[in-house]
Amino acid sequence: MDMGKSNDWMASLQALKDTLPQGADNASEEEALVESHARQVTAGAKKPRLDIILDRKGRKGKEATIIAGFAPDDDSYLEMAAALKKRLGTGGSARGGEILIQGDRRGDVKQYLESQGYKTRLC
Repeated sequence: MDMGKSNDWMASLQALKDTLPQGADNASEEEALVESHARQVTAGAKKPRLDIILDRKGRKGKEATIIAGFAPDDDSYLEMAAALKKRLGTGGSARGGEILIQGDRRGDVKQYLESQGYKTRLC
């Protein structure tokens, strides 16, 4: 490839770029950033439907409220478990995308989760 042709092409491109209004390329970058942020907010706003289950199996007759439906790779359910245990004043645990709250607290859990924007279903 001849270097003269390459330089002519680059010079033509630079001349064309100089004719564009200032900030035109920045505006398109800003629009892309705004659109990307809007997609992230929309994706983040979608919360999963959570199932609230009363379980007695393997607990010697004691009841436990289980909240299932969180994504196991999303650590937000760990924070949710801590907030629920503190609010309800009860023990529990969180692992594998599920929260376990000691006792039959389905109504209280449903009310709290719905106040946080989650859709719930009692099972």
